[in-house]
Amino acid sequence: MQPKPYNPDRSVQSGMNRVKKLPEITLLFWIIKLLTTGMGETTSDYLAHHLSPVIAVALGGIGLAVILLIQFGVRKYVPWVYWLAIIMVAIFGTMIADVIHVKLGISYVASTVGFSVLLGMVFAVWYATEKTLSIHHIYTFRRELFYWAAVMATFALGTAAGDMTASTLGMGYFASALLFAVLFALPALVYWRSGLNTVGAFWLAYIMTRPLGASVADWLGKPQERGGVGFGTGPTSLVLAMIIAGFVAYVTYSGKDHQQMQ
Repeated sequence: MQPKPYNPDRSVQSGMNRVKKLPEITLLFWIIKLLTTGMGETTSDYLAHHLSPVIAVALGGIGLAVILLIQFGVRKYVPWVYWLAIIMVAIFGTMIADVIHVKLGISYVASTVGFSVLLGMVFAVWYATEKTLSIHHIYTFRRELFYWAAVMATFALGTAAGDMTASTLGMGYFASALLFAVLFALPALVYWRSGLNTVGAFWLAYIMTRPLGASVADWLGKPQERGGVGFGTGPTSLVLAMIIAGFVAYVTYSGKDHQQMQ
């Protein structure tokens, strides 16, 4: 009896049913993702103005740590767990980017460049280790760690980039939203017209969701004298939370965003 040939992906394949914890990339995914980025921006601003900055950051960090532990602990994709983790990343990522600028005095340009380098390093190590950046091949704990490291880096980068265009470059929130809407749609257009790599198109669009959603939320929540509509950060966060809850409930019961086996 001949021994079976060694399969380097055997451990990955054996874990496929155990770790299938990310949503399918559908229109619903992008809608919820954009909503969470907006909510993260306005919620962070609301907490920063109604609590001590130290307490706000501490609560954000604890909340993020707790929900990530839950996300790592579940054995399948659970919509409310996954999207709550994304929301907490959005809130805490915004806080960190703001602390770096306000408390440490680092410019938005410098932080944008710095977070870009950090994200590039995460992708480089991830690819060198796993030979793929596809979210459809995250079947192991290590790949899941890389995924969430990349997600957190994209949120911090997007926050800094959005603030850079709105404040440093003087574009304001609405013009920034239009800019990032174009940059968000561009990867899909290039993919459709010239066959851009699917994984590359996904991550380029994913990075743009943060400054796009945050710019729209800032435009809605900031006072008129600062270039916003003036709805307020609290009401804007509440409305976004209700819409997100509705979408998450829908995908939970419909199963429309559950990944299919690849």
